[in-house]
Amino acid sequence: MQVFETIGAFRAARTAYPTLGFVPTMGFLHEGHLGLVRRAKAENGAVAVSIFVNPTQFGPNEDYASYPRDPERDLALLKEAGADLVFLPTPDVLYPPGAVTRIEVGGVAEELEGQSRPGHFSGVATVVSKLFNIVQPQRAYFGQKDAQQCAVVRRFVADLDIPVEIVVCDIAREADGLARSSRNVRLTTENRQKAPALFQALQQAARLFRNGERDVDVLENAMRAVLTEAGLPDIDYATVVNAGTFRREKPCSDDALALLAVRAGEVRLIDNMPL
Repeated sequence: MQVFETIGAFRAARTAYPTLGFVPTMGFLHEGHLGLVRRAKAENGAVAVSIFVNPTQFGPNEDYASYPRDPERDLALLKEAGADLVFLPTPDVLYPPGAVTRIEVGGVAEELEGQSRPGHFSGVATVVSKLFNIVQPQRAYFGQKDAQQCAVVRRFVADLDIPVEIVVCDIAREADGLARSSRNVRLTTENRQKAPALFQALQQAARLFRNGERDVDVLENAMRAVLTEAGLPDIDYATVVNAGTFRREKPCSDDALALLAVRAGEVRLIDNMPL
């Protein structure tokens, strides 16, 4: 496994791999990330991973400074998972003095997270497009937990004719259903016990949907009730949308996706489930 901190050094090493999968991450890796790495390796023969906590996708009152970081641990896990190339840039490498260009995505980027976190998806689209230009992968792998982010990436890849296939993989979960996330390590013991309620709320919506319920308000209220009863009343959104547009529909379509964003103390948790 080779590790690079500069664009030039990475590009020079990249030429040795005719086919390359790519997993962009912000580090503090968990089994969800490692599953993406192993799948990318199996499907492409070689895999590159980036570790970069991207400042431009965090708002002024968000957790950029406190986001967990442990690059030595991450590199050991990536070596064991079979990574071939690791790109570990600093912010000044990806955003050198004078850099002012950003990508703005409309449509799917304007809903939900786009409203809750202004500028977030512009930061995501800008850094991911830069990484695609640097890494030049045939395929890039993302987790379904960040469902709206996946939709945004697919949108700008199509719009900008970037020659990369986007592969979205199933959510990796703990035994109690909590979606694996680097932020989970920041949960208090009490809130960690409450956090599986997100999965339980999604399951409740899915049960109602399977039994024929198509009223968005009924489905959303059912999810909110589960969360509130579990002691998680600080709900950013608990909604059901069209999986293609990320907009609410009444009645909801067969292509429905339930999504949650909930605060458990200082940690904002997200999860989703196709219905």
